[in-house]
Amino acid sequence: MLIWMLRQVMAERGIWTGAELARLLKDKAGYQLSAPSISALLNEQPKQMKAETLDALCTALACTPNDLWSHTPTQRKGA
Repeated sequence: MLIWMLRQVMAERGIWTGAELARLLKDKAGYQLSAPSISALLNEQPKQMKAETLDALCTALACTPNDLWSHTPTQRKGA
């Protein structure tokens, strides 16, 4: 199971709003996301993500993909 940790990573860096994240993405990574896209990243776990979006988030937040996702192996039934 993958758990999306964006809000936690943002909080650790003192970033509390989508507007702050959008500004950081633009300033540090030269990447622009629409307000609905930022809202979706903040409010739900992504089902898929462009590599360039992940790269921009990691650049802007000075983190790695491992910081943004937490993985717990799924238990198979009957195992």
